[in-house]
Amino acid sequence: MVGAVTFAAGTIGTALILLAFFVTSVALSRAGKARKRALADALKGGPRNARQVLANGGIATLCLIGWIALDRGAAASAWFVAFAGAYAAATADTWGTEIGTLAARPPRSIVSGAVLATGISGGVSAPGTAAEIAGAVLIAVLTPLALLLALPGTPVGVHALARLLLPVFAGGLGGALLDSLLGATVQARRWCPACERECEVDPHPCGTATVARRGLAWLDNDAVNLAATLAGAALAAGTWLALTGLAPR
Repeated sequence: MVGAVTFAAGTIGTALILLAFFVTSVALSRAGKARKRALADALKGGPRNARQVLANGGIATLCLIGWIALDRGAAASAWFVAFAGAYAAATADTWGTEIGTLAARPPRSIVSGAVLATGISGGVSAPGTAAEIAGAVLIAVLTPLALLLALPGTPVGVHALARLLLPVFAGGLGGALLDSLLGATVQARRWCPACERECEVDPHPCGTATVARRGLAWLDNDAVNLAATLAGAALAAGTWLALTGLAPR
């Protein structure tokens, strides 16, 4: 559904953004697989299910539906920018996680600075943050090309294309940082009584049922990803509207 709507909206143009997120994320997930399998406290591996796909791509897909219904054919649109911003946030967050888990040093809480187990939500590291920035940059740089491919024949000025870069980057990095902030504060955390370790999964890979320890029980990793992409879309669109409102006419 996500792929079909994305391609129908702007053929190869909008599909380019989706593929940039998907292909790079799959490639990075395969890096250091042995180390990642050992992260028992935050085991998130395995094939993506429908809930995970919607958490990462649902907001972007809704933005495209808004673009088709309300603003299709516009040389630039807040809906299109929001679509790119949502995927920029998903890409930045995924790159940060996949690279951050391979860092030599354990991450620290984005809130308290305390050392966290590698892979636990809410942790940040220098390699992970650099990867978030790179992921947001990738989607931002591809967005002008995506718009041109989605609207062949529609005149789009160079300045209008350039004004897409900062909003999409801001949405990507802002969404990824919000993901870490929510992970460190209100995301559900569980406790394995057998291993005496905090974790995010139930049951724990050791086979023991885990119990809720803190955070909101319903706010799991997928819900946090959904919030991050929503924030990325809103921040990108808001920044773009602010820039276009300030631009000389």
